[in-house]
Amino acid sequence: MTMYVIIGSLIVVVLAAFVAFNAGKSIERKNASDKVGSAENKARTLLDEAIKKAEETKVNALIEAKETILKQRTELENEIRERRKEVADIENRALKRDELSERKLESLEQKEKQIEAKEKEITEKQNLINQLNEQRLRELERVSQFTREQARTELFNAVKDDIKHDTALYIKEQEQYAKDEADKTAKNLVLETIQKCAMENVSYATVSTVSLPNDEMKGRIIGREGRNIRAIEQLTGVEVVIDDTPDTVVLSCFDPVRREIARLSLEKLILDGRIHPTRIEEIVEKATKEVEQVIKQKGEEAVLNLNIHGLNPEEVKLLGRMHYRTSYGQNALVHSIEVAMLSGIMATELGENVQLAKRAGLLHDIGKSIDKEVEGTHVSIGVDICKKYREPFEVINSVESHHGDAEARCPIAFIVGAADAISAARPGARRDVLETYTQRIKQLEEITNSYEGVEKAFAVQAGREVRIMVIPEKVSDDDMTIMAHAIAKQIQEQVKYPGTIKVNVIRETRAQDTAK
Repeated sequence: MTMYVIIGSLIVVVLAAFVAFNAGKSIERKNASDKVGSAENKARTLLDEAIKKAEETKVNALIEAKETILKQRTELENEIRERRKEVADIENRALKRDELSERKLESLEQKEKQIEAKEKEITEKQNLINQLNEQRLRELERVSQFTREQARTELFNAVKDDIKHDTALYIKEQEQYAKDEADKTAKNLVLETIQKCAMENVSYATVSTVSLPNDEMKGRIIGREGRNIRAIEQLTGVEVVIDDTPDTVVLSCFDPVRREIARLSLEKLILDGRIHPTRIEEIVEKATKEVEQVIKQKGEEAVLNLNIHGLNPEEVKLLGRMHYRTSYGQNALVHSIEVAMLSGIMATELGENVQLAKRAGLLHDIGKSIDKEVEGTHVSIGVDICKKYREPFEVINSVESHHGDAEARCPIAFIVGAADAISAARPGARRDVLETYTQRIKQLEEITNSYEGVEKAFAVQAGREVRIMVIPEKVSDDDMTIMAHAIAKQIQEQVKYPGTIKVNVIRETRAQDTAK
């Protein structure tokens, strides 16, 4: 019984629990249903709002697009209107131009007709004038008893004599005027010319000048009882010449290196202001080092530019010394570099050793670097130097044969000899004073003797004056003036000369008789 009661109680409890569970589920479903409904309502609300906003955005976009299109259409219409206005203006201007052109064309046609009428009138008048001239000439021939050709000849001779006389007078007047004007500027021109050109020959090779700030510096250079100038001359081996030339000291020496050291030393002493034997010794030592550095640099530059390798450093220094050496006004180092380049070019064309040819060309005049210090010709000195530094046979043979002192025994020697001749013979390379002078004298005499009526011509005063003796029967006084002017003009055009050349034409008539 108790068992049944317990089982029944359990059943009741289970049923109650089941009912309670079902009731809880129902409540949860209801709550969930309420939540879903609320979410759906919110979703519908958000969707409606989104649709509403989208519609509003669409409407606003359409409105903005319409406004933009309307604005662009208005601008386009305005632009089209302006373009049409411009086209209309252009058409109007074109019409006006056409009208103006037509008017000008009509005016030109009228002027052409007027010109044709005037030309016709002028032609008629000219024909009338020609007829009158013919009548006048026939009347003149009848009265003068001269034909037209005879009268023309007489008139031409008279006019020719008058013109010749007037021309001679005019030439004399112009020459006098030129002399008067030249005197006003001659001193300045001469001073400028001397300043630029006076040192070109002997002075360039043996003399250097040093400018002084004032003449008082000369006394400081001389020093007390001449001690400063003696110190300079003893240390540099250069003669210091102090004369009446204002603000200038002259340094004279045949050794260009010593002269350059002296020049640098004196310039440094002038700038320093302290001139006494001790300071002179210091400055000369510094200048010597500077010149040695320049010599080394010039030699290295020459070797580097020619791409020559393997030269002894002493040979490089000797090449650098040639920077201060000249021959006939031609710089020895520049000449050697030029010969080396020419030798290389010819060796290339002939298929010879280019490097060896350039080496021989560069060293062919190396004896000139010390020919003031060592006895012998620069050829023999150069051969000794090349042998001392064990140069190849081709180089030694090129050095000893480039002036024809020895026989050229290899192709390189012939190439170097030809290159040396080319470098020395090119225009402007050297100053061959005697040859140039002789050629100028010969050219002057040839020009003067080419004129008709010249009996003798002499170039005197070292080619600065030409004296021309003319035949009196063939050359009159007026002809003489014209001839002098023509000869001077031809000399000016054909002859190269320094300064001026005076042309003197001499005409002498002698009458001789004997009293018996």
